[in-house]
Amino acid sequence: MEKRDIAVNLPNDLDPVYANRIQVAYKDDEFTFVFLHEIPGTNHARAKAIVSISPKHAKNLSEVLAGSLRDYESKFGEIRNAVEQKTANDTANDGSGDPSDTVTIRGYS
Repeated sequence: MEKRDIAVNLPNDLDPVYANRIQVAYKDDEFTFVFLHEIPGTNHARAKAIVSISPKHAKNLSEVLAGSLRDYESKFGEIRNAVEQKTANDTANDGSGDPSDTVTIRGYS
């Protein structure tokens, strides 16, 4: 595929969004990502953005994200996922440790 530069217009009133959870849904012709911010200390999350893309764009996103993660890890070290972190904490914690050592897995469903 030919790469080309395009001019991107970022409106001045476009606010950044922070999400610490994401839900992914798909059907035959689209993937939909619901970006959420889970409110600490509650069982509530607020939707911050909903983005739908074609399966082809989802595949391209997957490849670009994988490449970006490889680049990031080569510069900053390996990112341990929440399951690996929880396992490491469980192994190191004999039950008498600080409960703040427990990692809550943020959902990607």
